[in-house]
Amino acid sequence: MNTGQDVQLDSLDARLIDLLAEEPRIGVLECSRRLGVARGTVQARLDKLIERGVVAGFGPDISPAAIGFGVTSFVTLEISQRHGHDPVTAHLAAIPEVLEAHTITGSSDLLCRIVARSNTDLQRVIDQIVASEGIRRASTIIALAEQIPYRTLPLVRSAARGA
Repeated sequence: MNTGQDVQLDSLDARLIDLLAEEPRIGVLECSRRLGVARGTVQARLDKLIERGVVAGFGPDISPAAIGFGVTSFVTLEISQRHGHDPVTAHLAAIPEVLEAHTITGSSDLLCRIVARSNTDLQRVIDQIVASEGIRRASTIIALAEQIPYRTLPLVRSAARGA
């Protein structure tokens, strides 16, 4: 995977990604028919997009709220520099409600997106997070409503236009 390099996308790449995002179960042959290009071209483009890390997966997008986790929050963590990131990251990875964690700049060290079944359950999740001796302090913000869901297609389209 080639992250960190300037990967150029053209309009065919963008149209292919759009089609796969709209219909994730579509086959390569049907993609080629709809895009008006040879099957081999679609397969080669898809292989390159995967190899370069542009397409990172084909799994289903899961809605945490639809499976009972209706509370989303963001937690910043200050960690003990003595313990470092690795033990804290391993601790967080073992908590299913921690959806992602990023090392950040500023007064905190990590930013996590977490989910819970309720506000009461959120307290349980936060207690589980701060149980690590490597975590010195946590600050939590509860998301009230999602205004713009996680998205990448506008970015793909913009990158293809700039190519």
